[in-house]
Amino acid sequence: MAAQFDFSLIGLKEVKAKMNKVTQAVVDDGTRIALRKAAGIVKRAAQENAQAVDDPTTGRKIRDNITLQFASKLNRKNGVIMYRVGVATNRGRIPTPNADEGARGNTPHWHLVEFGTEHAQAQPFMRPALANNINPVIDKFVTEFEKELDKALS
Repeated sequence: MAAQFDFSLIGLKEVKAKMNKVTQAVVDDGTRIALRKAAGIVKRAAQENAQAVDDPTTGRKIRDNITLQFASKLNRKNGVIMYRVGVATNRGRIPTPNADEGARGNTPHWHLVEFGTEHAQAQPFMRPALANNINPVIDKFVTEFEKELDKALS
């Protein structure tokens, strides 16, 4: 038997009324600003989680390469407002030897840590960053979006 969930959105009428009073460009800008602040929670959590799995004997840290990036192509193409939290690394194969480049060095092995291999157990740091922070992210987005609407209306 499937689980049944009931939920209600409180305050939606007030937000929709405010959205109707401003232009779509203002709504999009407010959404982008609020979403960036909310996604920052996930980025900081991922950095904290990555710090726990980073190898202290090397100079390069996965934590230093976790970024927050706006999906500008998707926005231009479809009008979608989206941010990505991920690990910035050079594309392609992991170089052999994978020399330690020091602080802010390339971390092409991050996915092997996140998902594991047949020889190493997975140590997820990205997935729990979102899974453990869904409610704070939603709360932050709602709060910041309402602030942006109020700022535009004043």
